[in-house]
Amino acid sequence: MALSLKDLKLVDSMYAYTKSRYIMALDCGTTSVRAVIVDEYGCIVAQASRPVKAIYPQPGWVEQDPTEILASQIAVMMEVQFKSGIHSDSIAAIGITNQRETTVVWDRDSGQPIYNAIGWQCRRTAPHAEALAQNGYADMIRAKTGLMPDAYFSATKIAWILDNVSGARELAEAGQLMFGTIDTWLIYNLTGGMVFATDYTNASRTMLFNIHTLDWDDELLELLGIPRCMLPEPRWSSGEFGRVSGEIMTHMPLITGVAGDQQASLFGHCCFEPGEAKNTYGTGCFMLMNTGDTVVESQNGLVATVGIAEGGTVSYALEGSIFHAGSVIQWLRDKLRIISSASETAEIARSLPDNGGCYLVPAFSGLGAPWWDAGAGGLIYGLTSASDRATIVRAACESMAFQSFDVLRSMEADAGCTLDSLSVDGGASRNDFIMQFQADILGIPVVQTEAVETTALGAAYLAGLAVGYWEDREEIRQNRDVACRFEPGMDAEERARELAGWHDAVSRARSQR
Repeated sequence: MALSLKDLKLVDSMYAYTKSRYIMALDCGTTSVRAVIVDEYGCIVAQASRPVKAIYPQPGWVEQDPTEILASQIAVMMEVQFKSGIHSDSIAAIGITNQRETTVVWDRDSGQPIYNAIGWQCRRTAPHAEALAQNGYADMIRAKTGLMPDAYFSATKIAWILDNVSGARELAEAGQLMFGTIDTWLIYNLTGGMVFATDYTNASRTMLFNIHTLDWDDELLELLGIPRCMLPEPRWSSGEFGRVSGEIMTHMPLITGVAGDQQASLFGHCCFEPGEAKNTYGTGCFMLMNTGDTVVESQNGLVATVGIAEGGTVSYALEGSIFHAGSVIQWLRDKLRIISSASETAEIARSLPDNGGCYLVPAFSGLGAPWWDAGAGGLIYGLTSASDRATIVRAACESMAFQSFDVLRSMEADAGCTLDSLSVDGGASRNDFIMQFQADILGIPVVQTEAVETTALGAAYLAGLAVGYWEDREEIRQNRDVACRFEPGMDAEERARELAGWHDAVSRARSQR
């Protein structure tokens, strides 16, 4: 059997273990953490992962234990070295990518969190965010940050901790507390407390960061009651973030790449030019389009954000965030218990000729883009006596594609352009049923990349560029390989009928509360 170019590159890198250098990327996600080792061809030659637990104290509340996240991340860093035989003396640099918006506040002296990490999906601060909008601050917040007032972002989560943890506000005002998104929490601990920093992409998700000045905004800090001394130093995504402590990695490699997971994915997809877009199918679904040096103010329920902050220039992006995508499949498995694994959903969905008029709207914590309806409730609409397990599984799979359709059309309207294809990554992008249905509903090809871990790859590329491991973006672009291209096959009449049913279901979900 003939080997592909990618296979030959991988074989070559396997033989070169003892004499080559590599990049390590840490991918600290919502449901798992992983460490991967990447070679010069963009091949992942080794990886290790561990799950991390979510905590649900009340309906709509989502938390995680920051110490578990840290311990698990360090554990996989050790495991991937042991499995591969590639140790810290062969690591040229480390990149970090992370779930964004999730908020950690810790004590400056003890280094211990004063409360669990409040997850990006948590809706406890929705009343605070709604009050900001009702009191007329929405336009100011959008003008400065590109975002809209919403519990999704970090700002109201920080304020909640300061207001609800005994003594927290007094400690914060005395300079005793530190805030960080997960990247900052990891950097601080991996460097032994030597570096308290974030990057521009993660900072842009806090609702406290001015994306025009690339600095924390004093007016927003005053509005939210958050002392500036709590905040990390914002830096470029590709650059120095300190050395890993010798207690963790003997040869203390530099951390030189940091980006929020969706921006890292944008970079990993090589969406370097305005108009290029990607969609990641993870716990949620996140679509980003590069808009270059222009901050596009959305009129269709999207947000503007820092997309790429590398090489001394910023490219902005339009983003549509869908709160529940892969988590819907987890719900089928863990709560409804109608599947045993995500991998079987494609076959189950294909066992039916169509969805039978059944739609699942996964508004488990409200609806994100383009609706931004915190009061929407999840529903399964269109059940009949003929509906069965396969009906619900198919509706769950299709919900990812329908939600992505709504975001993509909003993105095209805001950007004033039409996409001719969509690059995809994430776990569900390996589900051929979902990807084919996505192409059918969008009416454009869906391009599945060879690299599954595009987010980790983006972090690796940012780290490698900073130390000269790769010369420039063009060299990185040469590593990009396409695994599969899904061509649309649905006629316009059927597409219109499917979308009408979906939008009918969404309207019912939005009117529930």
